[in-house]
Amino acid sequence: MLKQLFVLFVPLLFISPVFFSTAQIHAQQTGTVRGIVSDSTNGEALAFGNVYVKELNIGATTDARGYFLITSIPANKEYSLIVSYVGFETKVIPISIQPGKILHLPIQLVPVSIEMQTVEKVADKISGENAPDAGLTRITVRDLETLPKGIETDLFRSLQYLPGVSKVGDISAQYYVRGGGTNQNLILINKAPIYYPFHAFGIFSAVDPEIINSMEFYKGGFTAEYSGRLSSVLNLVTKDGNKFNYGAKASISLLTAKALAEGPLMGGSFIVSGRTSHSTQALKKFLKRDAPVSFYDFSAKASFLSTDFMEGAKWTFHLFQSGDQLSNNNPQEADFIWKNRVLGIDLFQITNNPLYYQVSFIWSRFYGEVLPNLSSTTHKLNDISDFTFQADFNYVYGSKDELVTGFKIMEVHNKLLFENTRGQAKDLGEKGSNWSVYGKYKLQRFDNFAIDIGSRFNLTQLTKGSSGKYYFEPRISLSYKLASRYTLKGAWGIYHQELTTLSDENDLISLFEPWMIIPKYLQAASATHYVIGLVGQVTDEFNFEIEGYYKDLNSLPTLNEQKFFDTDPDLVNSTAEAYGWEFMVKYVNDPISINCSYTLSWAYKDVNGWLYYPKYDSRHSGSVTIEYNFGSGWRASAVWNYSSGLPYTQIAGYFEKMNLDGRANELILFNGYNPYTLLADKNIGRLPDYHKLDLNLSKKFELGSCKFKIDMSILNVYDRQNIFYLERETGKRVNMLPFLPSITIEMEI
Repeated sequence: MLKQLFVLFVPLLFISPVFFSTAQIHAQQTGTVRGIVSDSTNGEALAFGNVYVKELNIGATTDARGYFLITSIPANKEYSLIVSYVGFETKVIPISIQPGKILHLPIQLVPVSIEMQTVEKVADKISGENAPDAGLTRITVRDLETLPKGIETDLFRSLQYLPGVSKVGDISAQYYVRGGGTNQNLILINKAPIYYPFHAFGIFSAVDPEIINSMEFYKGGFTAEYSGRLSSVLNLVTKDGNKFNYGAKASISLLTAKALAEGPLMGGSFIVSGRTSHSTQALKKFLKRDAPVSFYDFSAKASFLSTDFMEGAKWTFHLFQSGDQLSNNNPQEADFIWKNRVLGIDLFQITNNPLYYQVSFIWSRFYGEVLPNLSSTTHKLNDISDFTFQADFNYVYGSKDELVTGFKIMEVHNKLLFENTRGQAKDLGEKGSNWSVYGKYKLQRFDNFAIDIGSRFNLTQLTKGSSGKYYFEPRISLSYKLASRYTLKGAWGIYHQELTTLSDENDLISLFEPWMIIPKYLQAASATHYVIGLVGQVTDEFNFEIEGYYKDLNSLPTLNEQKFFDTDPDLVNSTAEAYGWEFMVKYVNDPISINCSYTLSWAYKDVNGWLYYPKYDSRHSGSVTIEYNFGSGWRASAVWNYSSGLPYTQIAGYFEKMNLDGRANELILFNGYNPYTLLADKNIGRLPDYHKLDLNLSKKFELGSCKFKIDMSILNVYDRQNIFYLERETGKRVNMLPFLPSITIEMEI
């Protein structure tokens, strides 16, 4: 342990003198401006807004905390600082820069009135246009407001409109990213991992969008600060709550009822939100059967600003939990329970130097259980918990370069019980720890070139496989501005994953996918990403993105379909590859916005020398989204989705199989047979193409001191009969969602 601590902190000892040295080459000729941009009505941070110095044509993009920093501004001069954000009035702030000084500005923007037809246009001059961020999409909750609802707004379903992201189906909020499985997606809420953030067997997200302030979504090529998954990272940051006034909000849909309260607290703020299901009628449309599922989710957050103890420090305490229960009220059918628990404490501090850091203590737990009752299903239980301690340090030089470093200690305990038909239980659970450090350097001093280069160094592994104890994960992301409006971007990196789920690829619907540490007889799964893209701002209203990728995956743990004896392993290694091109064009000229995307992709998987298409291999997919702002609080949108047919395993035929259940029956030769399905080669067939049109209409208005919003949506407007699957026993076709209208009413006081 002492050796691990030594190796962990030595890199930080070498870096710390750089952090705390205030001497810079041009300190006497330049100065710095920094600040936090927030909403004037509630103090919430405005993430991914634009701040730039008009006279110098340089600027920055606010991060998830609303924080920005602009260095190397010539001193002893006065400038105009332009701050803008979609839906808010642009603010012009006169500033005076002093040599070697940091000017800190708390900036509040005023929202545009809902009666206005147009919204304030975002400034064009932002530093992010040349940022090395290939594969990254930034989303604010405002972007989700006008999308058609699957009964209500859903965070994860919104990702399915992005190129490179494919969905499991209309009945699921789970998603695949660039040819990777659903268990290869890392989902973080305030940096805490959530293992199964879904309700009702994955139909809806367990995270209420009302509590989310911003979303960062990496489809690949993510940089060195992220670890633990092979395909994607979704980083969710929750709201802090209203810092000025107490308020409450309530809403009801055909599925859930929810309430939210927020307000100032001891120099900071708090927010509390809860949601519960009140009807199962809507779920029948998704599951095609009675759905006795009840669920809830709860979130709380409290933030405090420290002035006496640690100047410039912000303490945050956050809690998230969700629970689902399927009770069939029938002893002949199994019941299901699953829960999530997350608890975290964060310290974020801006120092007197161009240094800021965050320290986090996080506990996350997932619990799932199958209760067989008198059914033929056996008892299963999964209980996985992890405790994480991590720290991240950011130092910005006068040259605009940035040094980022940190460490992470994660301890995982897993319990995984399986009971066979004879009532004997087997525990596949293990425990382990992963200690890692990372460092990266962002070269941003040039106007037309930027690079983010770094690596993670894993000191220990959760998986004690044959690959060794230590391993590196080098990564690089870069951008090069070809012209004033066109930027070439690329990324490369190596990634590892030591946790996996047990899932059968032959299952049409997975009801229980437990998490486990990859067993000792297998290596940790790994992936190498190659990404290249072109971003263009053709006019102020029209822009496009083209991105190509190749992903090579190795040592993927896959269920052993050749397991005949107890001594045979449950999992075997497999390999996979995925590649493709993604295209997106966007036209924004208020009151209209048009977004078109298309993906051409291939995915293959190899298990024991057998090469096949995984069930999420869709060759062609795309969507068209049109939004229109009528003014006076009225907005409308239409989304058309298309994808070519997914692979499936065809039914080759049936034969009568003798049912030897051990009961004495003299007529067993005559009536002891059941039909048994013969399957063709795995996923050799293709389902018909999928497409549907969804519509949404929303209205915001005020009555006295109360604000109201009404959302009306129609899914599958022309009632397209999209096939979901063919029943293995009968060959009967089961379709996805039919024509489905829904309405949500929200009130805020």
